[in-house]
Amino acid sequence: MRGEKLAKSSGTFRSFKHRNFRIFFIASFFSNIGTWVQRIAQDWLVLELTNDAFQLGIVTGLQAIPFIFFSSFGGKLADRFPKRKLLMIANSTVALWALILGVLVISGNVQIWHVYVIALLLGISSSIEAPIAQSFVTQIVPQEDMANAISLRAVNFNSARLIGPAVSGFMISAFGTGPSFIFNSISFVFILSALFFMRTGGITELNPEQGKVYIREALNYIRARPDLKALMLLTFFFATFGFNPELFSATMATMAFGKDAKEFGLLGSCIAVGSLSGSLLATKLEWKPGTKRVIASSIGFGFAIIIGSLAPSYTFYAIALPLFGAGMLTTGIAANRTAQLGSDPLIRGRVMGIYFAIFMGGTPIGAPFIGWLAEIFGPREALITAGLIVIFGSLFVAWRFRGRLEPPKDVSLSATFNR
Repeated sequence: MRGEKLAKSSGTFRSFKHRNFRIFFIASFFSNIGTWVQRIAQDWLVLELTNDAFQLGIVTGLQAIPFIFFSSFGGKLADRFPKRKLLMIANSTVALWALILGVLVISGNVQIWHVYVIALLLGISSSIEAPIAQSFVTQIVPQEDMANAISLRAVNFNSARLIGPAVSGFMISAFGTGPSFIFNSISFVFILSALFFMRTGGITELNPEQGKVYIREALNYIRARPDLKALMLLTFFFATFGFNPELFSATMATMAFGKDAKEFGLLGSCIAVGSLSGSLLATKLEWKPGTKRVIASSIGFGFAIIIGSLAPSYTFYAIALPLFGAGMLTTGIAANRTAQLGSDPLIRGRVMGIYFAIFMGGTPIGAPFIGWLAEIFGPREALITAGLIVIFGSLFVAWRFRGRLEPPKDVSLSATFNR
C-alpha cells in the first residue's frame, strides 16, 4: 500500500527511552561537532598550503580510499568481537591523528605531505569504525526501534554539522587552523567516556553464529539479492559524485565568490540546515525502506546540486544549500536504512562494511575528478557535471533492475541461498 509506514510505537525521539542509546547519542553529538570543526579546518589548511582545488580533491580521496579496503574488515570485526571495545579503540586512534596534525600546524612544521598521511590514517580508522558503530546501534535498541535509532544518528550528525563548520570558520579566522584539530581530538573524550560507562546489561550479546560468516558469503548474499545489488550500484553514483559537500562549498566559496574561511564555514552550516531538516523528516515519517525510494530521492538530490551551481551570488548559493543538504540526507538515510534493515542480522555487519566501502570508496574517484573539473572549467561546471551523473546514474539503475527492486519477504541467509 502506497505510503505504508513501518509498524512502530509513537514518538520521533522514542529511542531515547533506552539509556545506552541516550548517552551514546549525547556523547556522539559533541564528538561530531569536533569532527565537523576538523573537516572545515583540514580543507582550509590544504587551500592555504597549495591554493589548488585538485590537491583538495586528493586529500579528500586519501581520507576516503581506506573505505574500499578496510570497511569490510570493520564489518568482520563487528560480527566477531564486542563492538563497544572495538569502538573505544577506533575512536582513540582518530583522536590521536587529530592531535598530531594539530601539533604540526601549531608548531609551524606542517607540510602538505603531512596532511596526506594524516588524512590516510584518519580514513583507515574511520573506515573500520563506521560499520562497527552502525551495527552497535542495533545492539543497544530493540528491533522495533532500530529504524528510529538509525534516523536519529543522522539527526545527531547533522545537528553537529549545523554548529561545527561555523565554529571552525570563526576559530580559523581568530587562531588559524591548528586549534581546530586539537579541539576535535579533545571532543573524543565524550564518546570514549560514554562507551566506558555504558551498562553492558543493556547491550545485546553477540550471536556466536555471526563469527562463522565470511566476507565472500556477504558478497554472495548481495549478488543473490537484486534489490541489494541495485542499492550498491546506486550508492556508488550518488555517493561518489554527490556526497562532496565540503569540496563543493570550498571551490564555490573561494573560486566563484572569493570568500574567506569564516564565510566558507558558514556554508557548511547552511548545508546542515537542510540536512537536519531532512533527517528529522525521515525520523518522523519512517517510511518503509526500499531501493525505489532511494532512487527517487537520489534523482531529486542530483537536481539540488545543479540548482546550487546556478546561484549568481554567495548569498543565493547559501540560500540554495539547505535544499542540497536535505536531498543529500534523505538519500543517505534511505540507503542506509534499506541496507541495514534489509539484511539478515547474522551478516548485517559485513553487509554494512561492503556498503560503506562503496559509499566512501568512490570518493577517491569523485573528489579528485570534481576538483580537476573545477580547476579546468570552473566550479559551476564541476557541480553541474556531478549533478547530471547522479541523475543519469540513478535512472540507469532504475532501468537496469526494473521489476527487481522489491526486497524478498524473507531476507535470511538460508532463504536467500535456497531460492
